[in-house]
Order: sequence, then C-alpha cells, then structure tokens
Amino acid sequence: MAVKVAVASSDGKFINSHFGRTKQFLIFTINNGKYEFLELRKNVPACSFGEHTENGLAETVKLLEDCNIVLASNIGLGAVEALQLKGIKAYSITGFIDQVLVKLGASRLIS
Repeated sequence: MAVKVAVASSDGKFINSHFGRTKQFLIFTINNGKYEFLELRKNVPACSFGEHTENGLAETVKLLEDCNIVLASNIGLGAVEALQLKGIKAYSITGFIDQVLVKLGASRLIS
C-alpha cells in the first residue's frame, strides 16, 4: 500500500524546518519500500515569533489532508493533534530526506 509523506524542508535535501514555520512541503509517496517525489507545495507559515493562529494551522493541515505522514524537524503538540484528527501521523525528525524515507519505507510505521 502506498503512503503519501509530507516533508518540511527549506532546501529540499534535509528535514530542517519546524512544522509551523515551514514555507514549503515536499510530497513523496512510498510504495514497496521505494520512494518517489511527487510535488512541492508552498505553505503560508502558521507561526511567527513563537505565536500561531488557529486559522493558519487549519490552512496548513488542509494543505496536507491527503497525506498519511508528516515529517518535520520540530512540531508542536497542537499541530500534532490537529493532524491526528485528520488521520495524519506526525513525527519530529531531522536527517537527509532520502535516508529518512528509505528507513521509513523499511519500517513498520507504514505497514
């Protein structure tokens, strides 16, 4: 079964963006342990200077509602809960995108 993964990254190589501050998400599918890049989605960050708006968070969640998993370097509890309400799993992780996606594809997290 294929899963869709949204990755918060400022450079397209490394998972290095906080969920609420990211300006873009890279969208991948993982199927049979292999990943494929689908698209880049621009985002209006929900957080600025440590504060966030509920509307901004809702818009970011809506942008990702077709995804199964979100990977970000940091993600707050409120964002995790908002994503979970849509059936999306959220993970705080850093690393090279390709390495993390390979590990994710080999893990039981997407079974």
